[in-house]
Amino acid sequence: MEEIKLDKAAFLGNSLGGHVSLVFAEKYPEKVDKLILTGSSGLYENAFGGSTPRKGDKEYIRNKVKVTFYDPKHATDEIVDECFAITSDRNKLLRILALAKSAIRHNMANDLPNMQMPTCLIWGKNDIITPPEVAEEFQKLMPRADLFWIDECGHAPMMEHPQEFNRILEAWLKKELG
Repeated sequence: MEEIKLDKAAFLGNSLGGHVSLVFAEKYPEKVDKLILTGSSGLYENAFGGSTPRKGDKEYIRNKVKVTFYDPKHATDEIVDECFAITSDRNKLLRILALAKSAIRHNMANDLPNMQMPTCLIWGKNDIITPPEVAEEFQKLMPRADLFWIDECGHAPMMEHPQEFNRILEAWLKKELG
């Protein structure tokens, strides 16, 4: 932001990216105009169900990618190959696991009531990684949060239902901009 001389911005994050946005908003609230969170960690998530990726096991990765979506058809070979390549790189895998474990330990429930920026929560009704009750808790704790649901949708609404996601986000942004 400093490099491009941007004083304030809207932050959009999914899952761990939502958590990163929340941490930034907590540390630099004057730089965050709006938050858009979808399937965000920060309160609770069930990332690997207590297990870690097994090296060289593509079917394991395929099954984990499938649970990201309500409709497993979205777990395309391209996405599975990308995730498999990441988990096959020991250094990348260790960094991701360290970041994910750090996020799980960093519960933000006490910080959320202090976040005064407008917040749009777009959540899949069928998200099993950050379930619907997590979205409801975010809405309860954040003073200016609006919650929107997408039915028959898992942890990545912007991938599973991009038109609906964009429609919700565009309408919310128009409302916020007046």
